Amino acid sequence: MYGFFTDKRMDGLTVFFLTTTALTSITGFMFPFNGITPGIKLGIISVVVLAVASVARYLVHLAWRKTYVITASVALYLNCFVLVVQSFEKIPALRALAPTQKEPPFAIAQLALLLVFFFATIFAVKRFRIEPTSIARSRAVAV
Repeated sequence: MYGFFTDKRMDGLTVFFLTTTALTSITGFMFPFNGITPGIKLGIISVVVLAVASVARYLVHLAWRKTYVITASVALYLNCFVLVVQSFEKIPALRALAPTQKEPPFAIAQLALLLVFFFATIFAVKRFRIEPTSIARSRAVAV
């Protein structure tokens, strides 16, 4: 998000983020299969979002700039969503506030996270103005 806000490509961190997020999602499918769970559904969504982000960033070289910003932001949001879920499961003080994750503190935390990412993504789409690379521009001219 910092790169989007400051209008910088941050190529190395982008590769690191997309790769580690994809590996995290993919390795989640390697556990014993006991039916479709919310975690499996979230993993599928994450893999699809990451695929679209990767295409927008690397195959069309930011010609789909807004698509890239939105999908990369959604991928980061999904990571943070899982962080909140895991925090409420593993941290005793949070677990005491929402033992079943159906209580108001959990809902408030997730809603706050969603709102932060919603507005941050809008800001990022407006702020990130990196032009497509010369490869993408030459392909667009050829079409």
